[in-house]
Amino acid sequence: MTEQPHRMVAEQPEKMTPWDMFNLEVPQDHMPMHGVPARVAKAVVNSESWTDARPTMNLSSFVTTFTEPESEELMREHFLKNYIDHDMYPQLFAMEQRMVRWLHRLWHGPSDVTPYGTATVGSSEACMLAGLAHKWNWRQAREAAGKDATRPNMVTGGNVQIVWKKFLRYFDVEPRIAPLKPGNYRLTTEHLDRLVDENTIAVVAIAGQTFTGEDDDIQEIHDWLDAYEKRTGHSVPLHIDGASGGFVNPFCYPDYKWDFALPRVQSINASGHKFGLVPPGLGWVIFRDDKVFNKDLIFYVNYLGGEMPTATLNFSRNAFQIALQYYTFIRLGFDGFTRIMKQTVQNAVHLRDRLVASGLFTIMNETQRIPVVALTLKPEFANFNEFDISAKVRERGWVISAYSMPPDAQTVNSLRVVVRPHLNSNTLGILADDIIHACQWLQQHGGNATPPALHDTYKSSPAKC
Repeated sequence: MTEQPHRMVAEQPEKMTPWDMFNLEVPQDHMPMHGVPARVAKAVVNSESWTDARPTMNLSSFVTTFTEPESEELMREHFLKNYIDHDMYPQLFAMEQRMVRWLHRLWHGPSDVTPYGTATVGSSEACMLAGLAHKWNWRQAREAAGKDATRPNMVTGGNVQIVWKKFLRYFDVEPRIAPLKPGNYRLTTEHLDRLVDENTIAVVAIAGQTFTGEDDDIQEIHDWLDAYEKRTGHSVPLHIDGASGGFVNPFCYPDYKWDFALPRVQSINASGHKFGLVPPGLGWVIFRDDKVFNKDLIFYVNYLGGEMPTATLNFSRNAFQIALQYYTFIRLGFDGFTRIMKQTVQNAVHLRDRLVASGLFTIMNETQRIPVVALTLKPEFANFNEFDISAKVRERGWVISAYSMPPDAQTVNSLRVVVRPHLNSNTLGILADDIIHACQWLQQHGGNATPPALHDTYKSSPAKC
Protein backbone atom coordinates (compact mmCIF):
# COMPACT_ATOMS: atom_id res chain seq x y z
CA MET A 1 0.00 0.00 0.00
CA THR A 2 1.42 3.39 -1.00
CA GLU A 3 2.14 5.71 1.90
CA GLN A 4 -0.11 8.79 1.80
CA PRO A 5 1.75 12.13 1.51
CA HIS A 6 0.21 13.47 4.71
CA ARG A 7 1.69 10.52 6.62
CA MET A 8 5.08 10.71 4.97
CA VAL A 9 5.42 14.44 5.61
CA ALA A 10 4.24 14.22 9.21
CA GLU A 11 6.92 11.67 10.04
CA GLN A 12 9.72 14.05 9.00
CA PRO A 13 8.40 17.55 9.77
CA GLU A 14 11.89 19.06 10.04
CA LYS A 15 12.48 18.28 6.34
CA MET A 16 9.22 19.82 5.18
CA THR A 17 9.52 22.50 2.49
CA PRO A 18 6.83 24.93 1.23
CA TRP A 19 6.32 22.57 -1.73
CA ASP A 20 5.47 19.77 0.69
CA MET A 21 2.83 21.99 2.26
CA PHE A 22 1.09 22.48 -1.06
CA ASN A 23 1.22 18.78 -1.82
CA LEU A 24 -0.18 17.71 1.52
CA GLU A 25 -3.24 15.54 1.04
CA VAL A 26 -6.08 15.77 3.53
CA PRO A 27 -8.39 12.73 3.68
CA GLN A 28 -12.04 13.35 2.84
CA ASP A 29 -13.75 10.77 5.03
CA HIS A 30 -11.59 10.27 8.13
CA MET A 31 -9.32 12.22 10.43
CA PRO A 32 -5.63 12.27 9.38
CA MET A 33 -3.63 9.53 11.08
CA HIS A 34 -0.71 11.83 11.91
CA GLY A 35 -0.34 15.50 12.74
CA VAL A 36 1.72 18.11 10.92
CA PRO A 37 3.60 21.24 12.03
CA ALA A 38 1.45 24.22 12.97
CA ARG A 39 2.55 26.31 9.99
CA VAL A 40 1.56 23.47 7.65
CA ALA A 41 -1.88 23.09 9.18
CA LYS A 42 -2.38 26.85 8.91
CA ALA A 43 -1.31 26.83 5.26
CA VAL A 44 -3.73 24.00 4.46
CA VAL A 45 -6.67 25.73 6.10
CA ASN A 46 -5.95 28.99 4.31
CA SER A 47 -5.43 27.34 0.93
CA GLU A 48 -8.80 25.60 1.13
CA SER A 49 -10.54 28.96 1.66
CA TRP A 50 -8.78 30.88 -1.13
CA THR A 51 -11.90 30.90 -3.29
CA ASP A 52 -14.23 32.12 -0.53
CA ALA A 53 -15.52 35.66 -0.79
CA ARG A 54 -13.54 38.50 0.74
CA PRO A 55 -15.54 39.63 3.78
CA THR A 56 -14.92 43.32 3.07
CA MET A 57 -16.58 42.92 -0.35
CA ASN A 58 -19.50 40.86 0.92
CA LEU A 59 -22.31 43.40 0.69
CA SER A 60 -24.93 40.69 0.80
CA SER A 61 -24.36 40.27 4.52
CA PHE A 62 -25.40 42.65 7.27
CA VAL A 63 -22.60 41.29 9.46
CA THR A 64 -19.66 43.50 10.45
CA THR A 65 -16.60 42.79 8.27
CA PHE A 66 -14.16 45.40 9.58
CA THR A 67 -12.67 45.91 13.00
CA GLU A 68 -9.82 47.97 14.41
CA PRO A 69 -6.44 46.49 15.38
CA GLU A 70 -7.11 47.24 19.05
CA SER A 71 -10.33 45.28 18.75
CA GLU A 72 -8.40 42.35 17.31
CA GLU A 73 -6.00 42.52 20.24
CA LEU A 74 -8.92 42.47 22.67
CA MET A 75 -10.29 39.45 20.84
CA ARG A 76 -7.07 37.53 21.45
CA GLU A 77 -7.08 38.52 25.14
CA HIS A 78 -10.65 37.36 25.77
CA PHE A 79 -11.45 34.57 23.31
CA LEU A 80 -10.50 31.78 25.71
CA LYS A 81 -13.05 32.92 28.29
CA ASN A 82 -16.35 31.10 28.64
CA TYR A 83 -19.20 33.63 28.67
CA ILE A 84 -21.37 31.61 31.04
CA ASP A 85 -18.77 31.31 33.78
CA HIS A 86 -19.69 34.46 35.71
CA ASP A 87 -17.95 33.21 38.83
CA MET A 88 -14.59 33.11 37.07
CA TYR A 89 -15.11 36.20 34.89
CA PRO A 90 -17.37 38.48 36.95
CA GLN A 91 -16.18 41.67 35.28
CA LEU A 92 -17.26 40.48 31.83
CA PHE A 93 -20.69 39.80 33.33
CA ALA A 94 -20.66 43.29 34.86
CA MET A 95 -19.86 44.75 31.42
CA GLU A 96 -22.76 42.84 29.88
CA GLN A 97 -25.24 44.03 32.52
CA ARG A 98 -24.01 47.60 32.20
CA MET A 99 -24.61 47.42 28.43
CA VAL A 100 -28.11 46.03 29.06
CA ARG A 101 -28.83 49.23 31.00
CA TRP A 102 -27.25 51.37 28.28
CA LEU A 103 -29.36 49.77 25.56
CA HIS A 104 -32.51 49.99 27.67
CA ARG A 105 -31.93 53.72 27.99
CA LEU A 106 -30.84 54.15 24.35
CA TRP A 107 -34.16 52.58 23.32
CA HIS A 108 -36.16 54.87 25.63
CA GLY A 109 -36.93 52.30 28.32
CA PRO A 110 -38.82 53.78 31.28
CA SER A 111 -36.63 55.03 34.12
CA ASP A 112 -38.85 53.75 36.94
CA VAL A 113 -38.39 50.03 36.20
CA THR A 114 -35.62 47.44 36.51
CA PRO A 115 -34.19 46.74 33.04
CA TYR A 116 -33.71 43.14 32.04
CA GLY A 117 -31.86 41.64 29.11
CA THR A 118 -28.92 39.59 28.00
CA ALA A 119 -26.29 39.17 25.34
CA THR A 120 -27.06 36.30 22.97
CA VAL A 121 -25.60 34.36 20.05
CA GLY A 122 -26.81 36.69 17.33
CA SER A 123 -30.37 37.96 17.10
CA SER A 124 -31.55 34.40 16.50
CA GLU A 125 -31.22 33.46 20.17
CA ALA A 126 -32.54 36.89 21.17
CA CYS A 127 -35.72 36.37 19.12
CA MET A 128 -36.22 32.91 20.60
CA LEU A 129 -35.95 34.25 24.16
CA ALA A 130 -38.37 37.09 23.46
CA GLY A 131 -40.84 34.72 21.81
CA LEU A 132 -40.62 32.29 24.73
CA ALA A 133 -41.20 35.06 27.27
CA HIS A 134 -44.35 36.18 25.49
CA LYS A 135 -45.60 32.62 25.06
CA TRP A 136 -45.10 31.85 28.77
CA ASN A 137 -46.77 35.12 29.83
CA TRP A 138 -49.75 34.50 27.54
CA ARG A 139 -50.16 30.90 28.69
CA GLN A 140 -50.04 31.75 32.39
CA ALA A 141 -52.55 34.56 31.95
CA ARG A 142 -54.91 32.24 30.07
CA GLU A 143 -54.58 29.49 32.68
CA ALA A 144 -55.19 31.98 35.50
CA ALA A 145 -58.38 33.06 33.74
CA GLY A 146 -59.49 29.45 33.28
CA LYS A 147 -59.21 29.67 29.48
CA ASP A 148 -57.72 27.33 26.89
CA ALA A 149 -53.95 27.86 26.58
CA THR A 150 -53.11 25.25 23.94
CA ARG A 151 -53.35 27.29 20.73
CA PRO A 152 -50.88 30.19 20.82
CA ASN A 153 -50.20 32.16 17.64
CA MET A 154 -47.86 34.95 16.65
CA VAL A 155 -48.51 37.62 14.03
CA THR A 156 -45.85 39.08 11.75
CA GLY A 157 -45.34 40.08 8.13
CA GLY A 158 -44.12 38.08 5.17
CA ASN A 159 -40.92 40.12 5.36
CA VAL A 160 -39.99 38.42 8.62
CA GLN A 161 -36.49 36.98 9.05
CA ILE A 162 -36.25 33.19 8.97
CA VAL A 163 -35.47 32.91 12.71
CA TRP A 164 -39.09 33.73 13.54
CA LYS A 165 -40.29 30.84 11.41
CA LYS A 166 -37.84 28.64 13.32
CA PHE A 167 -39.26 29.89 16.61
CA LEU A 168 -42.83 29.20 15.51
CA ARG A 169 -42.00 25.66 14.44
CA TYR A 170 -39.61 24.73 17.23
CA PHE A 171 -41.85 26.03 20.02
CA ASP A 172 -45.22 25.02 18.59
CA VAL A 173 -46.72 28.45 17.94
CA GLU A 174 -49.13 28.92 15.04
CA PRO A 175 -47.74 31.29 12.40
CA ARG A 176 -50.03 34.14 11.38
CA ILE A 177 -48.09 35.78 8.55
CA ALA A 178 -49.46 38.78 6.67
CA PRO A 179 -48.76 38.49 2.93
CA LEU A 180 -46.84 41.17 1.07
CA LYS A 181 -47.78 42.65 -2.28
CA PRO A 182 -45.81 44.34 -5.07
CA GLY A 183 -45.05 47.87 -3.98
CA ASN A 184 -45.59 47.17 -0.26
CA TYR A 185 -42.97 44.97 1.36
CA ARG A 186 -43.66 45.64 5.06
CA LEU A 187 -46.19 44.84 7.74
CA THR A 188 -49.03 47.32 8.06
CA THR A 189 -52.43 47.04 9.72
CA GLU A 190 -54.11 45.84 6.53
CA HIS A 191 -54.43 42.19 7.59
CA LEU A 192 -54.46 42.47 11.39
CA ASP A 193 -58.25 42.20 11.69
CA ARG A 194 -58.17 38.59 10.51
CA LEU A 195 -54.83 37.63 12.09
CA VAL A 196 -54.92 38.93 15.68
CA ASP A 197 -57.15 37.24 18.26
CA GLU A 198 -57.18 36.23 21.94
CA ASN A 199 -54.54 33.55 21.27
CA THR A 200 -51.98 35.99 19.85
CA ILE A 201 -48.91 35.96 22.12
CA ALA A 202 -47.32 38.97 20.36
CA VAL A 203 -47.13 40.92 17.14
CA VAL A 204 -43.61 41.18 15.74
CA ALA A 205 -42.78 44.34 13.80
CA ILE A 206 -39.42 44.94 12.15
CA ALA A 207 -37.12 47.94 12.39
CA GLY A 208 -34.83 47.59 9.38
CA GLN A 209 -36.10 44.58 7.51
CA THR A 210 -33.69 42.42 5.56
CA PHE A 211 -35.44 42.57 2.18
CA THR A 212 -35.61 46.34 1.59
CA GLY A 213 -34.24 47.91 4.77
CA GLU A 214 -37.58 49.54 5.56
CA ASP A 215 -39.35 49.62 8.92
CA ASP A 216 -42.78 48.12 9.34
CA ASP A 217 -45.47 50.68 10.13
CA ILE A 218 -44.70 50.43 13.84
CA GLN A 219 -46.71 53.43 15.07
CA GLU A 220 -49.77 52.36 13.05
CA ILE A 221 -49.55 48.79 14.36
CA HIS A 222 -49.12 50.04 17.92
CA ASP A 223 -52.21 52.26 17.67
CA TRP A 224 -54.23 49.45 16.08
CA LEU A 225 -53.38 47.15 19.00
CA ASP A 226 -54.45 49.87 21.45
CA ALA A 227 -57.80 50.14 19.70
CA TYR A 228 -58.08 46.34 19.56
CA GLU A 229 -57.63 46.11 23.34
CA LYS A 230 -60.29 48.75 23.93
CA ARG A 231 -62.64 46.85 21.64
CA THR A 232 -62.01 43.29 22.89
CA GLY A 233 -60.21 43.48 26.22
CA HIS A 234 -57.25 41.47 24.83
CA SER A 235 -53.87 43.10 25.42
CA VAL A 236 -51.34 41.97 22.81
CA PRO A 237 -47.67 42.95 23.33
CA LEU A 238 -45.54 44.32 20.53
CA HIS A 239 -42.03 42.98 19.96
CA ILE A 240 -39.62 44.93 17.76
CA ASP A 241 -37.11 42.98 15.71
CA GLY A 242 -34.42 45.63 15.52
CA ALA A 243 -31.70 43.26 14.33
CA SER A 244 -30.58 45.89 11.82
CA GLY A 245 -32.39 49.07 12.80
CA GLY A 246 -31.71 48.92 16.52
CA PHE A 247 -28.25 50.44 16.11
CA VAL A 248 -29.23 52.91 13.39
CA ASN A 249 -32.54 54.50 14.38
CA PRO A 250 -31.41 55.96 17.75
CA PHE A 251 -28.49 57.77 16.12
CA CYS A 252 -30.03 58.92 12.85
CA TYR A 253 -33.64 59.58 13.87
CA PRO A 254 -33.73 60.60 17.56
CA ASP A 255 -37.37 61.78 17.43
CA TYR A 256 -38.69 58.69 15.66
CA LYS A 257 -40.85 56.47 17.88
CA TRP A 258 -40.12 52.82 17.18
CA ASP A 259 -38.92 51.48 20.54
CA PHE A 260 -39.92 51.54 24.23
CA ALA A 261 -41.15 55.10 23.69
CA LEU A 262 -44.28 53.27 22.52
CA PRO A 263 -45.91 51.79 25.65
CA ARG A 264 -47.02 48.55 24.00
CA VAL A 265 -43.46 47.63 22.97
CA GLN A 266 -42.40 45.05 25.56
CA SER A 267 -39.19 43.65 24.06
CA ILE A 268 -36.57 44.48 21.45
CA ASN A 269 -33.82 42.43 19.86
CA ALA A 270 -30.82 43.75 17.98
CA SER A 271 -27.61 42.41 16.46
CA GLY A 272 -24.40 43.76 17.92
CA HIS A 273 -22.62 42.06 15.02
CA LYS A 274 -24.52 44.12 12.46
CA PHE A 275 -24.65 47.87 12.91
CA GLY A 276 -23.44 47.44 16.48
CA LEU A 277 -20.06 47.12 14.71
CA VAL A 278 -18.88 43.95 16.47
CA PRO A 279 -17.59 40.84 14.61
CA PRO A 280 -20.03 37.88 14.57
CA GLY A 281 -21.85 36.65 16.46
CA LEU A 282 -23.44 38.83 19.12
CA GLY A 283 -27.07 39.70 19.69
CA TRP A 284 -29.06 41.47 22.37
CA VAL A 285 -32.55 41.08 23.78
CA ILE A 286 -33.83 43.82 26.06
CA PHE A 287 -37.18 43.77 27.87
CA ARG A 288 -39.17 46.80 28.90
CA ASP A 289 -38.76 45.73 32.53
CA ASP A 290 -37.81 42.59 34.39
CA LYS A 291 -41.46 41.59 34.86
CA VAL A 292 -41.83 40.89 31.12
CA PHE A 293 -39.26 38.12 31.12
CA ASN A 294 -41.06 35.19 32.69
CA LYS A 295 -39.27 33.96 35.80
CA ASP A 296 -40.07 30.33 34.91
CA LEU A 297 -37.53 30.62 32.10
CA ILE A 298 -34.67 31.26 34.54
CA PHE A 299 -32.55 28.33 35.77
CA TYR A 300 -30.23 28.48 38.76
CA VAL A 301 -27.10 26.45 38.16
CA ASN A 302 -24.37 25.44 40.55
CA TYR A 303 -21.47 25.59 38.15
CA LEU A 304 -17.74 26.11 38.46
CA GLY A 305 -17.74 27.49 41.96
CA GLY A 306 -20.99 29.32 42.45
CA GLU A 307 -24.74 29.29 41.88
CA MET A 308 -25.88 31.59 39.14
CA PRO A 309 -29.04 32.32 37.17
CA THR A 310 -29.08 31.56 33.46
CA ALA A 311 -31.83 32.37 31.00
CA THR A 312 -30.14 31.86 27.66
CA LEU A 313 -30.66 29.01 25.20
CA ASN A 314 -26.91 28.62 24.74
CA PHE A 315 -24.71 27.81 27.71
CA SER A 316 -20.98 27.67 27.00
CA ARG A 317 -19.92 30.21 24.38
CA ASN A 318 -17.11 32.59 23.63
CA ALA A 319 -16.98 35.83 25.63
CA PHE A 320 -14.87 38.01 23.36
CA GLN A 321 -17.83 39.60 21.55
CA ILE A 322 -19.06 41.07 24.84
CA ALA A 323 -15.65 42.64 25.48
CA LEU A 324 -15.62 44.00 21.91
CA GLN A 325 -19.12 45.49 22.18
CA TYR A 326 -18.07 47.20 25.41
CA TYR A 327 -14.94 48.46 23.64
CA THR A 328 -16.97 49.77 20.71
CA PHE A 329 -19.43 51.67 22.92
CA ILE A 330 -16.56 53.25 24.88
CA ARG A 331 -14.45 53.86 21.77
CA LEU A 332 -17.16 55.63 19.75
CA GLY A 333 -19.65 56.94 22.27
CA PHE A 334 -23.03 58.28 21.22
CA ASP A 335 -21.43 60.98 19.07
CA GLY A 336 -19.21 58.51 17.22
CA PHE A 337 -22.08 56.13 16.47
CA THR A 338 -24.16 59.09 15.26
CA ARG A 339 -21.41 60.26 12.92
CA ILE A 340 -20.77 56.79 11.49
CA MET A 341 -24.42 55.84 11.01
CA LYS A 342 -25.39 59.15 9.40
CA GLN A 343 -22.45 58.94 7.00
CA THR A 344 -23.23 55.33 6.14
CA VAL A 345 -26.87 56.15 5.36
CA GLN A 346 -25.67 59.09 3.27
CA ASN A 347 -23.34 56.76 1.36
CA ALA A 348 -26.26 54.40 0.72
CA VAL A 349 -28.26 57.30 -0.71
CA HIS A 350 -25.29 58.17 -2.94
CA LEU A 351 -25.13 54.60 -4.30
CA ARG A 352 -28.91 54.44 -4.72
CA ASP A 353 -28.99 57.70 -6.67
CA ARG A 354 -26.15 56.57 -8.95
CA LEU A 355 -27.90 53.31 -9.80
CA VAL A 356 -31.34 54.85 -10.29
CA ALA A 357 -29.83 57.58 -12.50
CA SER A 358 -28.50 54.84 -14.79
CA GLY A 359 -32.07 54.24 -15.97
CA LEU A 360 -31.77 50.53 -15.26
CA PHE A 361 -33.49 50.23 -11.89
CA THR A 362 -36.50 51.17 -9.84
CA ILE A 363 -35.91 51.78 -6.13
CA MET A 364 -37.84 49.51 -3.77
CA ASN A 365 -37.25 51.35 -0.48
CA GLU A 366 -38.47 54.90 -0.89
CA THR A 367 -37.85 55.52 2.82
CA GLN A 368 -34.12 55.24 3.44
CA ARG A 369 -33.88 54.23 7.12
CA ILE A 370 -30.89 51.89 7.30
CA PRO A 371 -27.95 51.71 4.86
CA VAL A 372 -29.58 49.28 2.42
CA VAL A 373 -30.17 49.81 -1.28
CA ALA A 374 -32.93 47.61 -2.72
CA LEU A 375 -33.57 47.76 -6.46
CA THR A 376 -35.54 45.94 -9.09
CA LEU A 377 -34.77 45.97 -12.81
CA LYS A 378 -37.10 47.96 -15.02
CA PRO A 379 -39.34 45.63 -17.06
CA GLU A 380 -37.90 46.71 -20.43
CA PHE A 381 -34.67 44.81 -19.64
CA ALA A 382 -36.08 41.37 -20.35
CA ASN A 383 -33.02 39.45 -21.54
CA PHE A 384 -31.33 39.38 -18.13
CA ASN A 385 -32.40 39.59 -14.49
CA GLU A 386 -31.20 40.50 -11.01
CA PHE A 387 -29.64 37.06 -10.53
CA ASP A 388 -27.53 37.59 -13.64
CA ILE A 389 -26.29 40.93 -12.30
CA SER A 390 -25.37 39.38 -8.95
CA ALA A 391 -23.43 36.63 -10.72
CA LYS A 392 -21.69 39.05 -13.09
CA VAL A 393 -20.42 41.47 -10.43
CA ARG A 394 -19.13 38.48 -8.47
CA GLU A 395 -16.45 38.32 -11.17
CA ARG A 396 -15.17 41.60 -9.75
CA GLY A 397 -15.25 40.23 -6.20
CA TRP A 398 -18.47 41.90 -5.04
CA VAL A 399 -21.11 39.81 -3.30
CA ILE A 400 -24.58 41.34 -3.51
CA SER A 401 -27.92 39.65 -2.97
CA ALA A 402 -30.49 38.77 -5.60
CA TYR A 403 -33.69 37.06 -4.53
CA SER A 404 -37.39 36.70 -5.16
CA MET A 405 -39.65 38.46 -2.69
CA PRO A 406 -41.88 36.44 -0.30
CA PRO A 407 -45.61 35.78 -0.94
CA ASP A 408 -47.65 37.51 -2.33
CA ALA A 409 -44.93 39.59 -3.99
CA GLN A 410 -43.01 36.64 -5.42
CA THR A 411 -43.19 37.99 -8.96
CA VAL A 412 -40.77 40.74 -7.93
CA ASN A 413 -37.02 40.15 -7.98
CA SER A 414 -34.72 42.33 -5.94
CA LEU A 415 -31.06 43.30 -6.05
CA ARG A 416 -29.93 44.35 -2.57
CA VAL A 417 -26.74 46.02 -1.38
CA VAL A 418 -25.95 46.39 2.32
CA VAL A 419 -23.73 49.46 2.58
CA ARG A 420 -21.21 48.73 5.32
CA PRO A 421 -19.62 51.53 7.40
CA HIS A 422 -16.14 50.70 6.11
CA LEU A 423 -17.07 51.73 2.54
CA ASN A 424 -16.50 55.32 1.44
CA SER A 425 -18.13 57.12 -1.49
CA ASN A 426 -15.17 56.42 -3.79
CA THR A 427 -15.45 52.68 -3.22
CA LEU A 428 -19.20 52.81 -3.73
CA GLY A 429 -18.61 54.67 -6.98
CA ILE A 430 -16.49 51.73 -8.16
CA LEU A 431 -19.28 49.34 -7.13
CA ALA A 432 -21.88 51.42 -8.99
CA ASP A 433 -19.70 51.39 -12.12
CA ASP A 434 -19.25 47.62 -11.86
CA ILE A 435 -23.02 47.05 -11.53
CA ILE A 436 -23.78 49.33 -14.49
CA HIS A 437 -21.04 47.74 -16.63
CA ALA A 438 -22.39 44.29 -15.73
CA CYS A 439 -25.83 45.37 -16.95
CA GLN A 440 -24.38 46.77 -20.17
CA TRP A 441 -22.56 43.49 -20.82
CA LEU A 442 -25.71 41.50 -20.09
CA GLN A 443 -27.75 43.72 -22.40
CA GLN A 444 -25.44 42.69 -25.22
CA HIS A 445 -24.97 39.03 -24.34
CA GLY A 446 -28.06 38.16 -22.30
CA GLY A 447 -28.21 36.15 -19.12
CA ASN A 448 -29.36 32.70 -18.16
CA ALA A 449 -29.53 32.71 -14.37
CA THR A 450 -32.62 30.98 -13.04
CA PRO A 451 -34.07 32.20 -9.74
CA PRO A 452 -34.26 29.44 -7.14
CA ALA A 453 -37.65 27.96 -6.40
CA LEU A 454 -39.71 30.26 -4.23
CA HIS A 455 -39.81 27.92 -1.25
CA ASP A 456 -36.02 27.56 -1.35
CA THR A 457 -35.52 31.31 -1.54
CA TYR A 458 -37.86 31.94 1.33
CA LYS A 459 -36.48 29.14 3.50
CA SER A 460 -32.99 30.56 3.14
CA SER A 461 -33.81 34.23 3.64
CA PRO A 462 -31.05 36.50 2.31
CA ALA A 463 -30.21 37.90 5.73
CA LYS A 464 -28.34 36.06 8.44
CA CYS A 465 -28.45 36.73 12.15
